[in-house]
Amino acid sequence: MKRSSKLKSAHPSKVAFLWDEAFLWALMSYKALQASGLPFDLIGSEDIRQGTLKDYSMLFVPGGWASNKLKALGSDGVSEIRRFVQAGGNYLGFCGGAGLATIDGMGLLNVKRKPTRERVPSFSGRIRLNLKGHPMWDGLREIEGSVPGGVSSNIFQAWWPSQLLIEHSDIEVLATYGQALQDAFSADLNVGDIASNGSWAELEKVYVINLDPARLRDEPAVLEGRLGKGKVILSLIHFDTPDDHNGSVVLKNLWQYLAGEKAKRGRHGNHRERAPADSGSSRDATVDKVYELEAMVQDLISFGMRNFLWFWRNRILLQWRRGVRGLEYCTLYAMVKEIAEIIRLRPSAVLNDNAAALELGESIDTIGRQLGPFVNDAKRLLFLERLSMQSGYITYEKCNDRAVESIRTELFSNSKSHGGLFKNLIDEIDRVLFGLIRRAEKTARVQ
Repeated sequence: MKRSSKLKSAHPSKVAFLWDEAFLWALMSYKALQASGLPFDLIGSEDIRQGTLKDYSMLFVPGGWASNKLKALGSDGVSEIRRFVQAGGNYLGFCGGAGLATIDGMGLLNVKRKPTRERVPSFSGRIRLNLKGHPMWDGLREIEGSVPGGVSSNIFQAWWPSQLLIEHSDIEVLATYGQALQDAFSADLNVGDIASNGSWAELEKVYVINLDPARLRDEPAVLEGRLGKGKVILSLIHFDTPDDHNGSVVLKNLWQYLAGEKAKRGRHGNHRERAPADSGSSRDATVDKVYELEAMVQDLISFGMRNFLWFWRNRILLQWRRGVRGLEYCTLYAMVKEIAEIIRLRPSAVLNDNAAALELGESIDTIGRQLGPFVNDAKRLLFLERLSMQSGYITYEKCNDRAVESIRTELFSNSKSHGGLFKNLIDEIDRVLFGLIRRAEKTARVQ
């Protein structure tokens, strides 16, 4: 496949970032791209349906449940993306964004996801990649004498990825999985600990899922293909992981390769602004309520930690014990914290406009009415799940305790993807956060 790092498309050199149905993963990507000084515009599915992609050269889709992304886009949104790529626009998808582009989703590439029973469904953490020559790997440096905690040019991070089956010879594999590092996990099992003290084969009988990271060896991790005139790169690796030097290098290369965009100085930092001078009692009340929401989610995370149900892997992701839905809880925590952070550090983005401040206050009230009962029920559920771990077989889907099953169904539904009361709550939080970030971006550009 002939490549050039120069953009040859007739499309403007701009990147669209599809926020919808990514939640935690959208926030993680947003922060990583900002830290790397990479330009982008946040858009939603409705923007795509309205034809906004004509203004861009590249569409970036972060992680998240591909099935939910597909529903949000609808048939019109999918058609717009396919037309965009066929006409010369480029597509970059990470994890769930990669799954969205497969035959199971929009069909941008002739690639399938492996059946769940054949995957290693719960791998997370650092893993070596076998890299094939490509501009996206430019500038990576091997550090002499690198140790498990150091930086090496072929070490990256994956977070509960799918696995892909290539259905067409024109698709090029840019990286395959190598050896998992000792600080990685499969389910709630540390790779290094099992290598020293256990047997993956025996544990797979207990967990009734594939666990051994060696099953990933030589499987595709990053792919490139074409649809019409457009390039499509799909990655099961999260180059947007917080504080990942290698990931940042690759992100910059991808922006240059797919959009002709170079990294620039960050558009704004986390500087603290003074609260607006005309801040009234209703605005102060809204700020106080946001901090109350922040305290609620912090208390929920603390509850799980003191009950030995999870710990932090990095600034945004938890590692949780098998049997609880840790991803939902750290998603809730991270997104509410980000709302509070925007209001704490950049109040002019939302509090200088009376109409926007009023709308925010109403939205925060709506979230508060849902979050309080949700947190209380979640604590009760987590406590019961902890007790069930002591007495029998439990996964996040199955438990013999009827009380556990009842609360789980109400909070999360029976779906593996987000559902139940959690989905209603996180949708509202996501809507507010998306609006705040867009307003903050607009304010920063004016300043």
